[in-house]
Amino acid sequence: MNQHIYWHTTVTMPDDANLTHVPENVDVAIIGGGYTGLSAARTLAKRGVKVAVLEAETIGWGASSRNGGMTLTGLKVSMQSIIKNYGRELAKELFQYSLDSVNTVEQIVKEENINCGFARTGHLLAANKPKHFKALKDEVDFMAKEFNHKVHLVSPSDMRSEVGTDIYHGALVDEVSAGLNPAQYVAGLAAAAERSGALLCARARVTKLERRESRFFVETERGALTAKSVLVATSGYTGNVTKNLQKKIIPIGSFIIATEKLPSELAHELSPNNRMIFDYKHYLNYFRMWDNRLIFGGRAAFFPENENTIAQSGEILRREMLQVYPQLKDVKVEYVWGGTLDFAFDMMTHAGELDGIHYSLGYAGHGVAMGTHLGMKVAEGILAGNVKDNPFAKFNFPDAPLGLYDGRPWFLPFAGAWHKILDWIE
Repeated sequence: MNQHIYWHTTVTMPDDANLTHVPENVDVAIIGGGYTGLSAARTLAKRGVKVAVLEAETIGWGASSRNGGMTLTGLKVSMQSIIKNYGRELAKELFQYSLDSVNTVEQIVKEENINCGFARTGHLLAANKPKHFKALKDEVDFMAKEFNHKVHLVSPSDMRSEVGTDIYHGALVDEVSAGLNPAQYVAGLAAAAERSGALLCARARVTKLERRESRFFVETERGALTAKSVLVATSGYTGNVTKNLQKKIIPIGSFIIATEKLPSELAHELSPNNRMIFDYKHYLNYFRMWDNRLIFGGRAAFFPENENTIAQSGEILRREMLQVYPQLKDVKVEYVWGGTLDFAFDMMTHAGELDGIHYSLGYAGHGVAMGTHLGMKVAEGILAGNVKDNPFAKFNFPDAPLGLYDGRPWFLPFAGAWHKILDWIE
């Protein structure tokens, strides 16, 4: 397997050939050049705000160009749990944001003419066990009653109409979700932000951030600047420059393989409706078709990506893929890569202000749509001088239990083992 991000072969990604000069003064400095930062920068620049995006690597380098391209409704935590934890009113606001987030991506793609294959093909949540399907039956009624949101079931006997395997025990389909090519999308979003007037500063890793009276002083590897406001949009790559935020985020690795191009007939057999497919497990797999290749990902290893975890994960994911699709046993896996996701300790997304610094973090695998949408909404909140109207700012952003975490995720092997145990118990 070639350790290379397949998506990067489909588009010319922003590089560091002609680095934008780091300005001395801006209205808003954004740390992180992924979906959130670029969406916020586009929104602010369109309103005449002087904004600079400070990216440690190249623009779009992180999870924004490495993910599965699934543009999903919903949140990582079930809506039943969200109602229980936060009440019906806030739960409805949060779920509406998830629906709006897919609309926002679609709107930006159309407005900016981004060629990224955006399509509302829907997502399919597959039941690994019969009892999972029973839970999905309850979900259909629950979503209709509480959120007026229509989803439908696929019976176990009809699964071949949705996915070319007999391993699953039925599924739930949400037609509102979409898919796209994430690298093409983030490259297009970057170009749109730049056209709007945002300064995109690659190779400008932030090394120091401090408040000096009414402004922030931001030091980078390519020069220093001052800003009236700062937005942290670093997701799984949140570092110790923003230590109080880093201690709230767990960086978790997610890994993906891409097969060689398949015959059209076989590709259609694997996914007749080109859904965004993921399963019910704690240690979940997710997969989809793109250009007649199967893109197959999962939490093969909880540690963030490096050469060793990528190689090991490639073999694990190939075995998982063959359990789902035995008919691919002779198919070559051409690419394997990894990226780092951001999980909060409560598995929720959070947006707001801490120590005077704005942030939007904790997407837990839902960042394509929600990162784009919250980038826009947090930017609007900065302009209005009120970020507290955002529903993701209306509940506590927790630290680690007992304070046993300083940003270095020593407990990831135990977390991975626990998720495997939960799957085994079920």
